[in-house]
Amino acid sequence: MVNVGFIGCGNMGFAIMKGILSSDMSNDIKLFAFDKSEAALDRAMAAGAVGVGSAADVVKCCKYVFFAIKPQQLDEVLDETAKQVTADTVIVSILAGVTDEYYAKRTVPNAKVVLVMPNTPFLLGEGATALSRSASVTDEEFDLVCRIFSSGGISKVISKDKMKEIIAINGSSPAFIYLYTKYFVDYAKSVGIDEQTAKELFAKSLIGSAKMITDSGKSLDELIEMVSSKGGTTIAGLEKLREGNLADAVDNCCKACTNRAYELSK
Repeated sequence: MVNVGFIGCGNMGFAIMKGILSSDMSNDIKLFAFDKSEAALDRAMAAGAVGVGSAADVVKCCKYVFFAIKPQQLDEVLDETAKQVTADTVIVSILAGVTDEYYAKRTVPNAKVVLVMPNTPFLLGEGATALSRSASVTDEEFDLVCRIFSSGGISKVISKDKMKEIIAINGSSPAFIYLYTKYFVDYAKSVGIDEQTAKELFAKSLIGSAKMITDSGKSLDELIEMVSSKGGTTIAGLEKLREGNLADAVDNCCKACTNRAYELSK
């Protein structure tokens, strides 16, 4: 039995716990949790986690410790928990911008740290998670963390020096997709189409398009061409997206997201 603890039981922390509890790892993992919010902690306990009295208590009793808090709360939590971290503790951090070097500086030299960038669709078992690790994390330890995140979707290992850049691709991108969707639904409403009908049709189009990207074997350019009859409606719409500099807007969006991650890491 492996003890896995969560400091923070908000939406993402709770989603990861639910992923563990609903997977084939549930019989091999004992969950511990702490959150300053009594409601959040009660929810975690109701799901099957053992509630403890402090963040330090989580670190004391667990080999794997998930930091599922806001970056602005990290220093306060590390002040409380640093002395409990040992060379054997595996810190799993879902905090944007925070490096493994920072955890090592605040806890123990060569601290074992797994950096993770999940996203909110994990709540529905459709997450897309990027992971990297410090050199001190063993293959066995890293494999367990990867399995945890694969329990709620897919997980991909990337170089740790790209953990800030990946945020725009999978961590923040759901919000960008929701905003994009909102504008299409707003258009539908403006021409007299029922909002719920438009939302369902556009959402299903997103799901289907995503499956075409992952399963069709075709390139993105080929997929665009499949929908784009010469002189047709799609071509007319694509021309306006290009005239509106969609490519520049997306590039600027991603760069702003990445720049903020670097600011948070300071």
